[in-house]
Amino acid sequence: MNFPILSSLILLPTVGALFLFFTKDKDGNNLTAKYVALFTTVVNFLISIYLWISFDQSTSTFQFVEDRTWIEGFINYKVGVDGISILFIILTTFITPLCIISVNNSVKNRLRDFLIAILIMESFMIGVFCALDLVVFYLFFEAGLIPMFLIIGIWGGPKRVYSAFKFFLYTLLGSVLMLVAIISIYWIAGTTDFIQLYELGIDAKYQNLLWLAFFSSFAVKTPMWPVHTWLPDAHVEAPTAGSVLLAAILLKMAGYGFIRFSLGLFPVASEVFTPLIYTLSVIAIIFTSLIALMQEDMKKLIAYSSVAHMGFVTLGIFTLQQQGIEGSIIQMISHGLVSAALFLCVGVVYDRMHSRMINSYGGIVTIIPKYSILFMLFTLAALGLPGTSGFIGEFLILMGAFKDNFLVAVIASLGVILGAAYMLWLYKRVVFGKLVNEDLKKMFDLNRSEYVILSCLAAPTLFFGFYPDPLINTIEVSVTDLINMHNTNITSK
Repeated sequence: MNFPILSSLILLPTVGALFLFFTKDKDGNNLTAKYVALFTTVVNFLISIYLWISFDQSTSTFQFVEDRTWIEGFINYKVGVDGISILFIILTTFITPLCIISVNNSVKNRLRDFLIAILIMESFMIGVFCALDLVVFYLFFEAGLIPMFLIIGIWGGPKRVYSAFKFFLYTLLGSVLMLVAIISIYWIAGTTDFIQLYELGIDAKYQNLLWLAFFSSFAVKTPMWPVHTWLPDAHVEAPTAGSVLLAAILLKMAGYGFIRFSLGLFPVASEVFTPLIYTLSVIAIIFTSLIALMQEDMKKLIAYSSVAHMGFVTLGIFTLQQQGIEGSIIQMISHGLVSAALFLCVGVVYDRMHSRMINSYGGIVTIIPKYSILFMLFTLAALGLPGTSGFIGEFLILMGAFKDNFLVAVIASLGVILGAAYMLWLYKRVVFGKLVNEDLKKMFDLNRSEYVILSCLAAPTLFFGFYPDPLINTIEVSVTDLINMHNTNITSK
């Protein structure tokens, strides 16, 4: 394909943001800004669907590659996609327009600036999943911190400045070591093009330190225990759209990095540090699930559940089994849909009651029954009910884990039980019971746009739960090739 489709996907949201920057509504109601942002993100989603349709699933070779010299003799602007990265691009372009629609009720001031931040952030997130050069990846990976920092710090809750700086400093400090590692890789191999690095390989004597440097960044961003404490604070203070982007996309950038770099570039070190990953993943699954059971704030409970779910993801990735890695990718896609929906479910009642506390609710099924049904669907998907997308990922991850380490898999399985406990406990207290709070009787039903957003998330959650083949067929060849390359490199070292 001669048309630079990936560059178009990356640049289109930024073009939309620039248009908004130089445009002002005469009536001050930001209608133009909303329509421009929505049109831009919908067009980007349609382009990504065309990309998926045009994608050849029979090969693991990177496709739609664009390679242009950026800094002569050092860095090339190189982008491309394979079966693993294309799904994350589609997830990003699917979630972003839903965030644009959701701002109608949740953002009351400086809406145009908020939409500009979301559009620029979409460009950076897509760039992460397209990058085929370590420097380009790093720039997109770190640039995404800036708009999210602004979204939390400007449009967040009462402790927004504290949470924004905590988010920024945690993620930035980890990434400094990754930058040092990238410079070291260039010094060792003479290139930062990771297709060439896959072919050349990196000397085993350097791999442990380089793996740890990349791990320092990905572990914080995932987030893994014990560097997860920034996430609940960021989620609680972020506006609804910010929480959705943070949970649905930003956390997945680190999971993608583990697959693409930790396994792909440092196979020997990955084998060495697998016990460390298993330990931290199991602790994250069990420990944060227990913490979630104690929460009285709905957003904080869902935030801790995200840490537990990402614990399953890192566990599956480092099983180095076909089912484990495929399950991790599907789990990330599913968690992107379900966590986005759960934060939106919290957001719509918060906009009406201005409270996230669980004890402020109860018995709302009698007031907004259709909302309660959708909330139930996403609750069941989060705990991995068969027939939802959440089940497919967790089932494959545990299959891979049982093949690789029986004890780890048994302990991790307890997280499924705990997940059911805290999600059902949340749903029972919010939706069922007596209508004690009289203010709830004044709560009005969801509007059309809110039902559209939740329905758009419910459809793929159910569809991929019953028919995951489109996801599995897309990633299967790329995952198989990744495992074969990993095993070959281990043998040769």
